[in-house]
Amino acid sequence: MPAEHITTRVDGHVLHIGVDRPDKRNAFDREMNAALAEAYHRLATEDDLRVGVLHAEGDHFSAGLDLADVGPAVASGEPYIPPGMTDPYGVWGPACPKPVVMAVQGIAFTLSIELALAADIVIAADDVRFAQLEIARGIVPFGGATIRAAGHLGWGNAMRFLLTAEEFGAEEALRIGLVQEVVPAGTQRERATEIAERIAAMAPLGVQATLRQARLARDEGTGAAIRDMRQSLQGIMTSEDAAEGLASFVERREGRFTGR
Repeated sequence: MPAEHITTRVDGHVLHIGVDRPDKRNAFDREMNAALAEAYHRLATEDDLRVGVLHAEGDHFSAGLDLADVGPAVASGEPYIPPGMTDPYGVWGPACPKPVVMAVQGIAFTLSIELALAADIVIAADDVRFAQLEIARGIVPFGGATIRAAGHLGWGNAMRFLLTAEEFGAEEALRIGLVQEVVPAGTQRERATEIAERIAAMAPLGVQATLRQARLARDEGTGAAIRDMRQSLQGIMTSEDAAEGLASFVERREGRFTGR
């Protein structure tokens, strides 16, 4: 890892990715962005890993980008996601083909929202405060918010926080669809892990095909999703996991899926 402020831990089929720079409110510099991309790349490419949980240490998820470090690099055209790595934001390179569950607490500003837009499920502590602050700093979001927010949240919801830099809380984030569940502060990581472990127990081929086709329908239209479904359906339906799924249903037990 090129940065000590991004940590990883494997528990079964789940990769836990931690943001650990609490003295700076977990603000991301270039090394942290590179390390986060590397962690996502590990999730994407290691067969035994099925789901990621993104969380943060300390009282806050993140104050966003460390602009003093990242700003000049972006202004000069230097990429802050290393070439060939899996993109945590889904706009600078290949996105992670496996699900990511994100847990947020405290302040979750700028880049935090962009990571949430790129995650698949977001669990928010009831004390979280969101804000997209770039417009108040004389710049624009460059982690994907201007690209993804309107499609995810609706035009008016997106423009309200993109153009005003207003803060909003967990319940408003739930209302507009930025997060999927609000839990008491201090339990968000546990809840995110519960969801990740449930997903990890499902058939990996089916999980990844579902995620891929849903993204294709969102990003490229239903035609692209239908073509992918037609191409992948036979392989999935004749897989060992499909046979195991049927057997576990008949035998009234939990499936034991291998990804084959």
